[in-house]
Amino acid sequence: MRLTTKGRYAVTAMLDLALHYKDGPITLADISQRQGISLSYLEQLFSRLRKQELVDSTRGPGGGYRLSRDSHQIAVADVITAVDEKVETTRCGGLSNCQDDEQCLTHDLWTELSTQIHDFLMGISLGNLVERQGVQKVAARQEQAETHFVTTEDAVVNS
Repeated sequence: MRLTTKGRYAVTAMLDLALHYKDGPITLADISQRQGISLSYLEQLFSRLRKQELVDSTRGPGGGYRLSRDSHQIAVADVITAVDEKVETTRCGGLSNCQDDEQCLTHDLWTELSTQIHDFLMGISLGNLVERQGVQKVAARQEQAETHFVTTEDAVVNS
């Protein structure tokens, strides 16, 4: 089983939105800088997230993205599914054609594992993640780094 970059980045970006919801709409450039995700990749992901109504966008100055509903109402599995990602552990993708176009010996085992993973991710919301102490520490570190970057950038521009 492998969760691809698309799913990981989508969850990371959505968690960033959840962490910064008090700041109003968040630009993709801000998320890109804090999380080290390419701006063009975020644009692709947010197009899908918007179509699945997980985020709302605001155009113009002061615009950006925000979660479409409370972070406790958005499961991690919803985010992964919204970007067309599947957490699938079967070799056949759940089609039961794993061995010579028939179901293989361990198909049911891997199907059950896929179900367990999906259920696990459905049981964790972005709000749950925001409340985790480890997430709070990383977010604080990122805020410090961002403030340092802006201060250093201002010093260079003003010299």
